[in-house]
Amino acid sequence: QVQFVESGGDLVQPGGSLRVSCKVPESFLATYGMAWHRQAPGKQREMVASITGGGRTKYADSVQGRFTISRDYAKATVYLQMSGLKPEDTAVYYCNRMSPELPWGQGTQVTVSS
Repeated sequence: QVQFVESGGDLVQPGGSLRVSCKVPESFLATYGMAWHRQAPGKQREMVASITGGGRTKYADSVQGRFTISRDYAKATVYLQMSGLKPEDTAVYYCNRMSPELPWGQGTQVTVSS
């Protein structure tokens, strides 16, 4: 069964930066596009960034210009670099394959607060 393991979440002050990581199965990135999603308390999960197999990236309007998705084939890892963090970015962050999605991992908690 495919597993995604997210890590790197933390408590960050507004305006700060953080990078979260997602370990994927070996060779997975060579085949599939990937996306980062987040779910805030009481809200539906939403996609915030995606990267296709060809390297094309796309971002939600709410994070455009502040978040960057990238991947490292050798490490079988997908990253989400976040800067200019705002309290409304507080959520559990998950990675998954671009549609159709696979079972979700545990996610990693990002909290933006002073």
